[in-house]
Amino acid sequence: MFDSLSKKLQKVFRDLRGLGRISESNISESLREVRMALLDADVNFKVARDFIERVKDKAIGQQVIQSIKPGEQVVKIIHDELVDLLGASNASLGTSRNPSCILMVGLHGSGKTTSSGKLARLLSKQGRNVLLVAADVYRPAAMDQLETLGKQLEIPVLVMRGETDVLRIARAALDQARIAGHNTVLFDTAGRLQIDEPLIQELVRLKDLVTPEEVLLVLDSATGQEAVNVATHFDKALNVTGAILTKLDGDARGGAALSFKSVTGKPIKFVGVGEKLDDFEPFHPERMASRILGMGDVVSLVERAAEAVDLDDAAKMEEKMRRGQFTLEDMLEQMRAMKKLGPLENLVRMLPGASDMMQGDAMSKGEREMRRMEGIICAMTVQERRNPNILNAKRRQRIAKGSGTQVSEVNNLLNRFAQMQQMMKKMGKLQKMMAKMGGGMPGGLGGMGGFGGGMPKFPR
Repeated sequence: MFDSLSKKLQKVFRDLRGLGRISESNISESLREVRMALLDADVNFKVARDFIERVKDKAIGQQVIQSIKPGEQVVKIIHDELVDLLGASNASLGTSRNPSCILMVGLHGSGKTTSSGKLARLLSKQGRNVLLVAADVYRPAAMDQLETLGKQLEIPVLVMRGETDVLRIARAALDQARIAGHNTVLFDTAGRLQIDEPLIQELVRLKDLVTPEEVLLVLDSATGQEAVNVATHFDKALNVTGAILTKLDGDARGGAALSFKSVTGKPIKFVGVGEKLDDFEPFHPERMASRILGMGDVVSLVERAAEAVDLDDAAKMEEKMRRGQFTLEDMLEQMRAMKKLGPLENLVRMLPGASDMMQGDAMSKGEREMRRMEGIICAMTVQERRNPNILNAKRRQRIAKGSGTQVSEVNNLLNRFAQMQQMMKKMGKLQKMMAKMGGGMPGGLGGMGGFGGGMPKFPR
């Protein structure tokens, strides 16, 4: 996300950090490049202009000019202004009523139905008893899609096929919520290819009936400034409470995200960052600003890891490593646990200075290598994974054929794995020795650190 913008801004920052002193002329040149980067990202012209003016006013102030590191000060000013542009802080969802109603609105194709399922999953994980309501009476496929999502998530879905009155569906949903004890009712409403009066009036009547706490506008982030124009129309008619930006993983520009709050005055509450149901997260302006500026997002990475990793399993794995009992089966489990955190490229982006680690197609090669490792291990029997010593030439040929790789690649993986085991045994002995001496080794051997020097490099 924001790939193009991020690269351009990081180049400007490298130049800024090299400035020994700040003057109006050199800061103007740098900010001109920032402005061009924002416009290329399809940020609203007025928003980009005002942003640059605010940064310039602060950057040529006396405090910055006299600073020991004036370039770093300017970078911080840009970061702070970007956070403010995105919304300053995370805007929580209002769910105080019982039942609490949420309307999902937006144009056709923006991702309303999928976002409804993702939001329902998130709320359900937070302990909310959710009812999904198929309130799109014009597109039968939307009802089928929502029903399928509900089955996957094990969340009830109210579907009234053949009913064309949205208000009747809404009344039935409220009745069912009271009877079944649902404290959150999520309405997936109809969309259009363009804004029209009948659509708006139908939504207004629905809003008047259910009096929702939240009216969330679902916007396709790839549409850039046009998404902001859509937001303005919906907000004028429905007084939306916030936005959900979808397809942010595929948008290299990000103009909608950077313009929405400034133009509408409403916060972005959630973002969709992938196709899977768990590729959905609350929008944190400060974290997003740090990602855009190449400063990483360690907080989100830790949160994602804490959600995906079982602490008891991690402790058992660390103990196995310490004793030198780590097997290929354990290695496979760790790779699969890492995959739960998301694509490798997305994880690396959350690390500070990640741009230096992502030259060329290094990340895609890493993903391919991990898949090939997984394929090789999966082609083994359980006995072979637990005891690689039995892997003679004939077995290795079978594994290579079964995984679609070369015998040399199988040998490479096994050699690296043997080196890892030796390293772990040495670390375990050293830790025991340190413990006897009253010391200890911080951190242990847990987590993906067991990969000891990185994944094997397969021949091309």
